[in-house]
Amino acid sequence: MSTSYWNYIKVEELLAIQNGSAGDESELSNEEVLFITVHQIHELWFKLVLRDLSSTRDLFLLDVVPETSLATATRSLRRSSRVLRFAADHFGLVETMTTRDFLDFRDKLSPASGYQSAQFREIELLLGLKAEERIPFGEDTTWLDVLREEDGSHSPASRRVEARMQEKATLKSAVEGWLYRTPIDGSKPDQAGDEQSVRQFLEQFLTKHAEEMDAARSHARFPTLTPRDLGRLERRFEGEKQSARDFLLCEDPRQRRLRASMLFVESYRELPLLAWPREILDLLIDIEQAWLIFRQRHARMVERMIGRRIGTGGSDGVGYLDETALRYRVFPDLWQIRTILVRTKQIPELHHREQYLFRADDE
Repeated sequence: MSTSYWNYIKVEELLAIQNGSAGDESELSNEEVLFITVHQIHELWFKLVLRDLSSTRDLFLLDVVPETSLATATRSLRRSSRVLRFAADHFGLVETMTTRDFLDFRDKLSPASGYQSAQFREIELLLGLKAEERIPFGEDTTWLDVLREEDGSHSPASRRVEARMQEKATLKSAVEGWLYRTPIDGSKPDQAGDEQSVRQFLEQFLTKHAEEMDAARSHARFPTLTPRDLGRLERRFEGEKQSARDFLLCEDPRQRRLRASMLFVESYRELPLLAWPREILDLLIDIEQAWLIFRQRHARMVERMIGRRIGTGGSDGVGYLDETALRYRVFPDLWQIRTILVRTKQIPELHHREQYLFRADDE
């Protein structure tokens, strides 16, 4: 059966839902329709992100992740990052309103809040943000309570989020499961002596890292520095060397191997069989960066529009938004790895480099 563009994407239905709490859109100002439209578009973007992140999570949950499927995963991750950046740019449209334009209809929103965006919360959950890492919405109100109806009963938002919470695996846990199995200089986690091999790799890298820090310290010793400044400089570089050791040689064996895997993939990314894994790690950083930019852009839009007023839902407004942008990180280890990477010529030589090269099948 043939169809038309108009019917295929449901244009009539789409254009009929920008009326907010009014009976008819004609009762609203252009600014209020703009506000509604931008947030509806955000929810459509979030829907696409959830689909792509879910399929990527499911891929990495496989016991064996086919090398050929990594291209699909990178495409989904890259698209998710781009969508989030597009969504952040839409705040510029909201900023075409004046403060008084917004205040004229802001009271209609109370006690509604962007905090109640179920899909926004789903993305956080799917990425891997933990409940204990959340910043409370209020002293006596949990973040889940805010999603319920005023009488405390379930809402579509609370049902959606609680259903997502039933999914035990997150993108972070799935990727970490895959990453944990990375052969580190030929050694796999199910092989005898793997823990010793991982520690040996890390010790070799830390030796090179210490040399790198010592060289950087010598370049930073300006002749005009006072003895007191020189002392601070020495402590700073020694502190960075110790921080790298504490991070890579942590007590938890699983965490230690995960961090070693991240370091290994990032350090030897030019090797053919590590190129796609490195792209995955880079895109995870890219997605989290895009998510942080979205939060920061939202905060600046709100501050520009209404300053530091209390939020419509009773939150601290811009203060709350700024705190989430500052503190919420799902992939802190991937960010930390950037701090301790060394120059190409400082990377330790591999004993089993040939295992990461393309190999022709035996005839």
